[in-house]
Formats: sequence, C-alpha cells, structure tokens
Amino acid sequence: MLKRTSAEEIRRGLAERIMSGALPPGTPLDETQIAADYAVSRTPVREALRLLASSGLVDQKPHAKALVAKPDDEQLAGMFEVMGYLEALCAGLAAIAMTKAERDSLDQLHVEMSALVRDGDAMRYAEANDVFHTAVYEGAHNGYLADITRSTRQRLQPFRRAQFGELGRLLKSHAEHGVIVEAILRGSRDEAEQAMRRHISIVGDAVQRLGQRAR
Repeated sequence: MLKRTSAEEIRRGLAERIMSGALPPGTPLDETQIAADYAVSRTPVREALRLLASSGLVDQKPHAKALVAKPDDEQLAGMFEVMGYLEALCAGLAAIAMTKAERDSLDQLHVEMSALVRDGDAMRYAEANDVFHTAVYEGAHNGYLADITRSTRQRLQPFRRAQFGELGRLLKSHAEHGVIVEAILRGSRDEAEQAMRRHISIVGDAVQRLGQRAR
C-alpha cells in the first residue's frame, strides 16, 4: 500500500524550502504544481498552505494565488526589532541559567564555526548559525520563551540566511557571536542581552541593505 502524503508533510517540506531560501519571498505557490510534485490531490495542498499562512510564512488571500510572504521594509524592521528583544532575553537568561555542559557546548560550537568562516562556507555557516541561536534559546531554560522565539525566527529565517551573501558578513557575524559567548560564559546577564540585541540589530541592517540593492 502506498503511503499517503499528509498536509503536515507538505507543509513541512514547503517550510524547509522557504526557510532555506529555495523559495524566495514573493514566489507564487501554485496548488496544481505542488499537488503534482507530491502526487496528491489539491486538498492536502490547500490545508498545507493554510497552515503556512497561519504561521506567517505564506500570504494567502481569497481568489488569489498564495505567495511566499514578503513583508515590506517597515514590517521587516518591526519583526527584527521584536526578534532583538526576544533573543536578548534568551541570551540574558542563558547567562544565568545555562549548565556548565551547555556553556562548554556553546563555546565549542563557536570555535568550530571559525573554520567555516575561514573556508567562506556560507551555507554550512548558516546551518551552524541556526544551531548556535537555538542553543541560546534552550539555554534560557524557559520553554515558552524558546517557543515564541523560534516561531518569530521562522518568519525571519529566509531573510536572516540572506545576510550571509553580504561581503565580509561571515567574519563579522562570528565576531558578534564571540561577544555573546564571552558574556554568557562570564554569567553577565546585562552584557549578554546587550550583545545579542546589538547582533540582531546588525543582522536586520544587513538584510535591509541587501533588499535595497535588489530593487
């Protein structure tokens, strides 16, 4: 018996393609084509698109083709502002709540990422960057905060990954991470919050510059 592809599997597959940048912001999502790609009827595709729209990854309006969400400059700036506060709170709590093993793991990850910077491997650095930030969320030891931070990050993921296309951004990102790691290792909540908020602000600025050049 053939395994039936569910709306959740389609949603997950499309979400991964959106967050990786394979489906850039503004890309039309054709139900018929997606149904053919997954060898299903349009019913689970419609449900998958509805779920993506509820999470903010897709813009869906009545009688119009769904599009990969593409917030305008003002919306994007607002999202990064909120992201900065959420991640700063995570970093501050991580500075006082992380176990020794978690601190050692974060420090080791940061060291390993330096090799990716030297190699100029933007794709693998972007993947490691996700792991780095997730480790900070988890290190805060506040499940609710981690959930809403990940949810907000999901909406910004296509843009956050795009930053690594800017010349010199890998090196700068790694240096910004270094300041965050040092503050967390010292157990300095205020410094960790400030460093993370500054980091996210710089990310937002880089994304805005790339968007302006693309126009």
